[in-house]
Amino acid sequence: MTIDLKSSELALDSFDSRKRRSALLSLSAEAAANRISLPDAGHYLNLHAHTFFSYNPYGYSPSHFAWLARRAGLVAAGIVEFDVLDGLDEFHEAGQLLNLRTCVGVESRVFVPEFADSVINSPGEPGISYHMGIGFTTTKLPGPALAFMNNMRATAAGRNRELVERVNLFTDPVRLEYDVDVLPLTPSGNATERHICLAYALKAEATFQDIDELARFWSAKLDEGREAFDLPHGPQLQALIRAKTMKRGGIGYVKPEKGAFPEMSDMNRFVLDSGAIPALTWLDGTSAGEQAIAQLVTVAKQSGAAALNIIPDRNFTPGITDAKLQNLYDIVRLAEKEDLPISIGTEMNSPGLKFVDDLDSAELAPLLPVFLKGAFIFYAHSALQRKAGLGYLSEWATTSLPDKSARNEFYREVGKLISPSREHLLQNVSDTCRPGEILDMAGRS
Repeated sequence: MTIDLKSSELALDSFDSRKRRSALLSLSAEAAANRISLPDAGHYLNLHAHTFFSYNPYGYSPSHFAWLARRAGLVAAGIVEFDVLDGLDEFHEAGQLLNLRTCVGVESRVFVPEFADSVINSPGEPGISYHMGIGFTTTKLPGPALAFMNNMRATAAGRNRELVERVNLFTDPVRLEYDVDVLPLTPSGNATERHICLAYALKAEATFQDIDELARFWSAKLDEGREAFDLPHGPQLQALIRAKTMKRGGIGYVKPEKGAFPEMSDMNRFVLDSGAIPALTWLDGTSAGEQAIAQLVTVAKQSGAAALNIIPDRNFTPGITDAKLQNLYDIVRLAEKEDLPISIGTEMNSPGLKFVDDLDSAELAPLLPVFLKGAFIFYAHSALQRKAGLGYLSEWATTSLPDKSARNEFYREVGKLISPSREHLLQNVSDTCRPGEILDMAGRS
């Protein structure tokens, strides 16, 4: 009997992992029986989507994002979470069930000593940079890497609790209890500022049940007219709460001190120890730090960074050729020169962000080959790392393919030749294989 599609998709976002898995198994079985049509993979991709493990405005779990990506015909999909790997096993399993190329990343903020006096890509915070690791394949991390990740998680939770204490003074009588009001909004206790904003909006709604009282409360606290709010708890209100209380100038904001964030080199070491690829992230090329992008790339590479992350959609306005678009073209050109594979995506951690970049637009179409190459590289890295520890930065890779350009081409070709339904072709891969032998296994004609 055909399942109820809407109910099954809703179950994909249950905080109960057993219900999510059951729903995904049912959906994949329906697809296998051709009762749900899934398209062939096209050329669209999103390798940077946050799920409900680090905030997604639509409540998408890793399974739900994988299902939507497969239904949309994405050639590859990736999740990136703040400070945790909680969705890793679920997302990779979903990729195997749905024949979807997957990769998993971690994002955090780091301190870059060489740029201590320059804003990089965290607005208003000199020396602080968002930074990533791409291509994690297991949660069974070696001791030092596990300790680093646990510390990231604990430090983030500590910052959140202190932030709530400060903001409570401002929003009184609307006061949050972190364990009661914030943590239930997350499936595994990894709350972000966006969860906290939603919690304040919900608590105010419960406190002021009259809509006019609620409007007067927020107008007084946020110094904005009622028309600025999408009451009772819409995304505009949440964005204002975040901007006015948690960002620079707000009561909850504390200027980061040295030691508040790990150094870039420390995070790169954690990523490398975990068998993944450290990645510099790029915002839009307008900050003082990113205007010195060649120097920043050099600093990042010296401490282990081997890839770059870009959010294309925020870097152009359709139909307009401007400095912002030129900056995007310039960073892609530099990444190609430095042999840095590029990961792209829309983040999906704020209402209104697209599910996928418009890669057929006049502005992004010229960059599509580079973006596809990156997607195939990160997927091939993940597949080979899982199979035999032969990831992009493994000893095998750096010895067998010391030339970065040749290495990029090898992983690109492997990633293009295989997908999860063909990974069995690599069952005999080992560190005694030569690159050409692996390509032959993958089905090179």
